[in-house]
Amino acid sequence: MRNPLVALLAALVAASAVLLGAGSAEAAGYRYWSFWEGNGKNWEYATQGPSLLRPDDGAVQGFRFAVSEDSGDAAQPRRAPDFGAICAGTPAKDGQKRVALVIDPGTAADAPDGEKPPAPRTACARVAPDASSAEALAAVAKPLRYDSSAMLCAISGYPKSGCGEQVSGEDGSAKPTPSATASGTAADEADGDGGGGPSVGLLVGIGAVLLLGVAAVVQARRRR
Repeated sequence: MRNPLVALLAALVAASAVLLGAGSAEAAGYRYWSFWEGNGKNWEYATQGPSLLRPDDGAVQGFRFAVSEDSGDAAQPRRAPDFGAICAGTPAKDGQKRVALVIDPGTAADAPDGEKPPAPRTACARVAPDASSAEALAAVAKPLRYDSSAMLCAISGYPKSGCGEQVSGEDGSAKPTPSATASGTAADEADGDGGGGPSVGLLVGIGAVLLLGVAAVVQARRRR
């Protein structure tokens, strides 16, 4: 009796490991422009999209193109959020506000196939007092490209194609993109769906397998 029970428990452990391994292998990221706000010293992930946020005069905002699983592991712009340095050559003007922008197209590792990212740059947008972040960006970094759900897809024409597409965690290939959020990050919607760990359905399946195994062990003991 002992040998069948040991074999059963070993099979259950192996099955659980396989299922968990499959969940990890499916982990994927999204290739997109993330949106950031400077707090004077550091970058903070923006809680509103650039089309909704209306920055104050003297604000610093950043855009970074990269592959990430969600907002928690998104890559920050590689320039400091320094308004004084960025807007030093753009004097203030009555009836307008100045918004410092850091535009970081990321690295070659994050670039779509066949494309090379431009060098990071900064710009000082001088716009109307009620202008949104998207309008400030358009003033210094055209052409911009958006999709039908208002997700920011390209800045200054980069990248030429694609918009928040899912990138496989195994081979780096692109997969169909999920619905984009108005904030401009497809990864935010995926935050509750995967995030690199096993899904709810996978955990339920593992639990069912373990419960069946326990029931089999109990039944076997009763028959002895």
